[in-house]
Parts: sequence; structure tokens; C-alpha cells
Amino acid sequence: MSIQDRIKRYRSAGGAADLVRVEVLVPASGREEILSYAAAMRRSHRHRRDLIQQSIDEVVIRYGVRVLDNIDLSRLGNVEEKARVLAKALMARGDAKAFIAGRKLLEQCAA
Repeated sequence: MSIQDRIKRYRSAGGAADLVRVEVLVPASGREEILSYAAAMRRSHRHRRDLIQQSIDEVVIRYGVRVLDNIDLSRLGNVEEKARVLAKALMARGDAKAFIAGRKLLEQCAA
């Protein structure tokens, strides 16, 4: 696998799947402020993504076989796609508690 292919795969399905590169021109005095703000944005994004993944794992453990009868979450790209598909399946096929869990997953994706 070439370096370009590896970079492309990392940006589409790896740790940087939800991130985009941004270049801006700022005064030299504002450079550190921009870098710290970008680091804080990445940190909050990763925290949100980890919370969604944790919710997905809990729901799969609790409702796995009943809800995921023919859904393959491993084929989906990022965590938000998995959460949306799982939430719709929970709301369509689950009981009242599963419906509530599906709504919570959708709320986490929207936030």
C-alpha cells in the first residue's frame, strides 16, 4: 500500500475520518491562540465520539440480537453513521426502553 493510499484511508476511515484540514492566515501574535483553539475542538470532538461509541457498545450488549438481526455495523464508516442506523433499528424493532435508547443516540449525534 502506497503512502498516499494509507493517508487517504486514514482520513476516510481512521482516526481523522471526521476531521478536515484547514489553512488560515492569521497574525503571528494569534498563532498560539488558533492552535490551542483547534486542539480544544479536536479534544471535544474525540470526547463526543467516544461517548457515542460507548453508548453504541452498551446498546449492542443490551439489545444486540433482537435489533441487529441483519444489520452489519462494521460496514459503516464512522461512529455517527453507526449510531444513526442503530437508533433507527432500536426505534423500529425494540420495546419502549429501546425506543428511548434510540432517541438518546440520535440526540448525541445531533449535539
